[in-house]
Amino acid sequence: MIVAAGLTPAWQQILLFDRLRIGHVNRAQTVVWCGSGKVLNVGAVLHQLGAKSLTLCPVGGRTGQQIRDNFAERGIPARWLSTSTATRVCTTILDEETGQTTELVENSAPLSEAELDAYADAFTEEAHAASVVVLSGSLPQGAPANYYRRLLERTPAKAILDVRGRELIESLPLRPFLVKPNREELAATVGRPLATDADVSVAMSELRTLGAEWVVVSDGPAPLMALGPDGMHRIEPPRVKVINPIGCGDALCAELALQIDRQRPVVDAIREAVANASKRASELLP
Repeated sequence: MIVAAGLTPAWQQILLFDRLRIGHVNRAQTVVWCGSGKVLNVGAVLHQLGAKSLTLCPVGGRTGQQIRDNFAERGIPARWLSTSTATRVCTTILDEETGQTTELVENSAPLSEAELDAYADAFTEEAHAASVVVLSGSLPQGAPANYYRRLLERTPAKAILDVRGRELIESLPLRPFLVKPNREELAATVGRPLATDADVSVAMSELRTLGAEWVVVSDGPAPLMALGPDGMHRIEPPRVKVINPIGCGDALCAELALQIDRQRPVVDAIREAVANASKRASELLP
């Protein structure tokens, strides 16, 4: 089984406009709501791929109930932990004329110490027998930076991490199988700008030295870079007509988890995941 875990879901509104004019009244041609945020995107794609999977996620308030209902309608297996605060709302604005995507992101509310402990206990139960776990998304405000490390200590499964900054650095001593920041997240993690591919390569080597077996860095439509025990690989994503690029990185993690669970050679798994995840940019839902 593959467990998709994370603590910062969102109830997502997607607005598609023929043409977005800043400072004017704009009427959307299409409006869609769905459960989103990294953890929910990973769980949704795993389900679409037919993987035996479970999404483990805290939700609260009316928006949390809407996420529960949305996943139930889509038949996505999930275990929810109730929180005292409502789940955040985020908005994606798509401008069809320019192809630009704008994200309006609400920060997740803090979780109490008791809620964090309850989530860790639930993770222990669900991830104990998992073959692969995917930990993704930022931590809620106030959560300790070593929280993901504490989760990894509770499972023998291969781990894929889509996190950044101190949360990622704190987890590396446990030698996660694969970490997947995008280029911007990698720069934030190492604390310096990465202007060239050579800069990125050096930063990726640093993460491997700290414990990651594989480091995969995505960069939108630009070639993906993957560094492992056998060296560096550059993988060109296919060109697609982009409708909504949000969540493609999450789809990449889900595809990787499935291929790794099937024991595919890692580079082959990455190539297939890049090809399949890129195509999701041509879909409206994340």
